[in-house]
Amino acid sequence: MEIRDAVEADASALAAIADSPTDVMRNLVHDRTVRVAEPDGTASDPNDDAGNADSGDELLGFVSFDAKEDTVHVTQLDGTGDACEQLLGEPIRFARAESMTVELLAPDSEPSVADAAEKLGFTERGPGPRFDGTPTVRYRLEP
Repeated sequence: MEIRDAVEADASALAAIADSPTDVMRNLVHDRTVRVAEPDGTASDPNDDAGNADSGDELLGFVSFDAKEDTVHVTQLDGTGDACEQLLGEPIRFARAESMTVELLAPDSEPSVADAAEKLGFTERGPGPRFDGTPTVRYRLEP
């Protein structure tokens, strides 16, 4: 599995994974730090001046995050179990380098997110807010 920065050309594949509109995912790529996971050997050509991803339909998952004050907030994480675990490593590495904590909300409808968080040392911090009626669990990783 290869992890790379998301590009605008990934928006439709991200939308399919997240069951979200393509334009929302296009905005996500512009507004947040977004990394994608794809199968080995399918990464886009780094010499492609257009920055086009040639394997967008083959994405295994994605993570988006941003940093505010002393916390890195994982805003979305979705994909296969292995991809979620690998992708969650991205905001963790950033947070460790900056001595920050990491927080994420795991929707009950996506057990792969909670599983990845627990495997990587996050601790459950109680219930989080509901999104579209779906309960979430709050997780935190201290530096």
